Amino acid sequence: MSDSPGKKSPPTVTEPLSAAGPLDGRARPSKRVTLWAVLGGAILLLQLYVWIRWVTGPYFERVPAGPSDPPTYMKVVLTANMIAMWVLVPFGLWWSFIRPWRRERRITLDGMLAVSMGLMFFQDPLLNYFNTWCTYNAWLFNRGSWTSHVPGWVSPEEPGHQVPEPLLTNAPGYTFGVLLLTIAGCWIMRRIKARWPEISNLRLIGVTYLLAIVFDFIMEACIILPAGMYAYPGAIRELSINAGTYYQWPIYEGLMWGGVQTALCCLRYFTDDRGRTVVERGLDGIRAGVARQLTRFLAIFAAVSASFFVIYMIPAQWVGMHADPWPADVQKRSYFSGPVCGEGTDRPCPDPRLPIPTKHSGYINKNGELVLPPGVEMPKSIPFERGK
Repeated sequence: MSDSPGKKSPPTVTEPLSAAGPLDGRARPSKRVTLWAVLGGAILLLQLYVWIRWVTGPYFERVPAGPSDPPTYMKVVLTANMIAMWVLVPFGLWWSFIRPWRRERRITLDGMLAVSMGLMFFQDPLLNYFNTWCTYNAWLFNRGSWTSHVPGWVSPEEPGHQVPEPLLTNAPGYTFGVLLLTIAGCWIMRRIKARWPEISNLRLIGVTYLLAIVFDFIMEACIILPAGMYAYPGAIRELSINAGTYYQWPIYEGLMWGGVQTALCCLRYFTDDRGRTVVERGLDGIRAGVARQLTRFLAIFAAVSASFFVIYMIPAQWVGMHADPWPADVQKRSYFSGPVCGEGTDRPCPDPRLPIPTKHSGYINKNGELVLPPGVEMPKSIPFERGK
């Protein structure tokens, strides 16, 4: 239902979730698209600010993998995956930007979604905002992470000792990998609608959500996690498959990411007769040209970012605060745990039996001693005022 190059999206005005029906010259201007665009602009400015501080600061440093060497099968699969991601890039650029620009002289919905999903990559490490419960394989190329420059960041980390972001894998993966999954999801939604025309939008969304969860299980639990791209060491074991291993998969991960993927599919699927999403209502009230295209992009970017933040990142914080002890199968692999805790540091890995330290607080070392930041003293107890 998106504005694919060379095609007009079929009308979906009978769909209750479509973007307010056909938009014609008589359409009443709405502030919806402006509000979404303002939100998108604010998010984009924040991301640029954080990324600039990261690139120009001390955290732009490779996090080492440590003494453990990943097994050969991990190296082969991870390298092949990185190459596949970059092979996808030129095809994605051609399909999403160059081809439609040559045909229609404009950036289509898929092009704007590609950029928005690429920028959504900024949020990837934020699931560790309060407590470190997910780690990437430090063997992959990295330059640390920008997390310490995120306003209010809590989890303790230092340059060279933090959860790294695998740039060469995640950047193209979010940009075109997630877009490809979204396109596939919309294709499935159209097939379902064609097979069962009377299905309601709510049921269609529900079926899409269930399929997204199943797909996430296949991709993460059966392929990505065993391949060692990342791990969920802090997963709640009672709610995890393969609990106690480096490739344990928390079921709620599927629920959260399945929700994000479903939201992205719905954003692309439920469009009006001009191929506009629900957040673009009122676009006709803006003069054509660069201003309209920029407003449209910022609104779509805000919707994509909000989907990831609300459906995934907010519940991920609750999950992180209830993390279980890290399995030995993770702690013995320095490429998963070494940069943050365990052998080679004086910090034990996160454990619910210990206080959760912050970036600016003291912590309990391996000997059970409280270690305060340099130059910091224990707070003094102030005695109560007493009557005369």
